[in-house]
Amino acid sequence: MQNQSKDPLHGITLQSILEKLVAYYGFDTLSELIPIKCFTSNPSIKSSLTFLRKTDWARKKVEDLYIKSLSKF
Repeated sequence: MQNQSKDPLHGITLQSILEKLVAYYGFDTLSELIPIKCFTSNPSIKSSLTFLRKTDWARKKVEDLYIKSLSKF
């Protein structure tokens, strides 16, 4: 029997998380839920990934929103 992780983020890339959030909420709503510049000023997946990979507190907010939104996807 395999030991499966109870972590909902296990095996999911930051890019996948961000793509699902953008597909569901769009950058406009995402920037209201998490008001960070990479979502409010000329947003793109690429620029957001660059910022989130360097900024732990912002990545944590995105991951938390993803976990809260899992039932909606």
